[in-house]
Amino acid sequence: MGEVVGAGFLSHAPTIMFPEALRRELNEGKEISLVPGYERLRREVFDELRPDTILLFDSHWFTTVEFVVTAHARRRGKFTSEELPRGMSKVPYDLAGDPEFARLVADRVEASGIRCHPCDDEYLPLNYPTVNTAHYLNRGEAWLSMGVCQTAQLHNFLAVGAGVAAAVAASDRRVVLIASGGMSHRFWPLDELERHEASDPAHIITPEARAADEARIGWWQAGEHARVIATMDAYREHRPEGMFGHYLMMIGALGGRDCRAPGRLFSDYENATGTGQVHVWFDRPADGWH
Repeated sequence: MGEVVGAGFLSHAPTIMFPEALRRELNEGKEISLVPGYERLRREVFDELRPDTILLFDSHWFTTVEFVVTAHARRRGKFTSEELPRGMSKVPYDLAGDPEFARLVADRVEASGIRCHPCDDEYLPLNYPTVNTAHYLNRGEAWLSMGVCQTAQLHNFLAVGAGVAAAVAASDRRVVLIASGGMSHRFWPLDELERHEASDPAHIITPEARAADEARIGWWQAGEHARVIATMDAYREHRPEGMFGHYLMMIGALGGRDCRAPGRLFSDYENATGTGQVHVWFDRPADGWH
C-alpha cells in the first residue's frame, strides 16, 4: 500500500530562475528567500523522505473539459517560456515518468465521476511551474504533472484530490504532492511594475490581498485547512493563482476539510510583481493525514 509521505505549497516565481546577481539587483541587493528555501527543502525534506514519485499540481496548465495528468515514460528537452523568455530560456529538463501510476490516478479520479485523461503525447507542452520546481527539487524521482481544469469548481478540485489519494493507496509508491503556484495573483500595471519588483511584501498589489494571504499562511501553520476551504469565496476577490486549484487538489488528497497537518515555512512571504509567494511544507502526521 502506497502513502503520501509529504506535501508542499511551493512558489514557482520566475525570479527563482534568474542568476543570483540579477535576483539581488531586483531585490535591493538581497537574495530572495525562495531560492535558499528550495535548497533547504531538497536537503532537509526530499533527501530524507526519498519519494518514489512526485506529483505536481501545475497552476499554469489550464485544461477545459477534463483533468489531465502526464503519463510519459520520460520527458526531456529544453524549455523557453513564452511569458518571460528573458528569464527562462533553454532551461534543460530530464524527467522520468511513471505511466502506471498516472493511469491509476486517472482511473481513480474517473471513478469519482470526474473526467481525467492520462496523456503521454510527446508533443504535450510543459509549463514553467513544472520546470522551475523540478530544477530545484528533482534528483531522478519519477515526476508527474497535473493540470487545473478551468471549468472545475471547489468540490471538483477536492474530489480530484481524493481520487489521487485513492490512487496512492492502491499503489506501492511513496509519493510527494506539490501544489505549485502563488497566493493572491494580481500584477502591477506595466507603467508601475518596475517599482515593485523587490520581494518585500509591502509591494503586494493591495493591503487587503496581503492580509488575506497572511491570514491563510497563519491558518496553514495552525493546520486549519477547513478554514481555508470555507473562505474560498472571499479569497477569490484577490484572484488566487489558478483559482487555487493547485492547493485544493493537494489538500483534497490529504483529507480535505479533515486535514489538520500544520505547515512549516521554508521561505518568507514575498512579493513577486504584486503577487503573493511562499513555500509551506506539510509533514505527514504520525497518525495519518486525517
